[in-house]
Amino acid sequence: MSTREELRRQGEAMRARLFAPGSAGTQADDAATGLRDFLTETEFGIVWCRPGLALSDRMVCTLAALGCVQRPAALRRYVGAALNIGLDARVIQEVLIQIGIYAGFTASEEALETAAAVFAERGIEAPAQEARADSLETLSARGRELLLALHREGGDKGYAAPDNSVTGALYPVAIQYGYGEIWFRPGLERRSRVLCSVAAFTALRLEAQTRKFGQAALNLGVTRTEVIEAVIQTAPFSGFAPALNALAVLSEVLRAG
Repeated sequence: MSTREELRRQGEAMRARLFAPGSAGTQADDAATGLRDFLTETEFGIVWCRPGLALSDRMVCTLAALGCVQRPAALRRYVGAALNIGLDARVIQEVLIQIGIYAGFTASEEALETAAAVFAERGIEAPAQEARADSLETLSARGRELLLALHREGGDKGYAAPDNSVTGALYPVAIQYGYGEIWFRPGLERRSRVLCSVAAFTALRLEAQTRKFGQAALNLGVTRTEVIEAVIQTAPFSGFAPALNALAVLSEVLRAG
């Protein structure tokens, strides 16, 4: 078992990997006595260094959580960190677009503005994509196909039930533009999108959706450990309590998986 000193050394090494040499990684480090050591130990030494999920996947989950809870200063730092560890600007953009399905597209717009400022500082041209011309029928068809692949027999339960005339006023739009459009955008693999979704729902405290997409992740071949770690990774950014609640909700799904 690691000592606290070992965790701090490990945390300092992770800070250096994520951020520029000599950078604290957070502007709050000097605002309160002992906060830097606390963050080094807990956030960087423990959470970021846990086994079971690749560093790039942890960054996807981090960006998703920060975008959902709308922490622009922290998001700005972690967009820089994402670039430092080799994430492509397109990947960063797509994570921040994906969360719009869940947190609202104003959250995506604001997060993308933050990312664009970091890209500009680094001389990185923000990737552009032309508007797609697929018909609404195409969006509906491939959205339903993806919904089935993700959720299988659970795809038509709850608000997704086809005979629910109340949720049916909105859900077809989610199928077309969420499942049928955003999930098919280039630049982010489907596996990364489902990890992004699990992290986003955890951050937003949407327990039913966390359970549903935790199962979807398993259906796509994400391991039980990776689902757990995707949730744990959100804890420093959107709260330990929401992460623990999400893990409790996922317990039954993961035991069965």
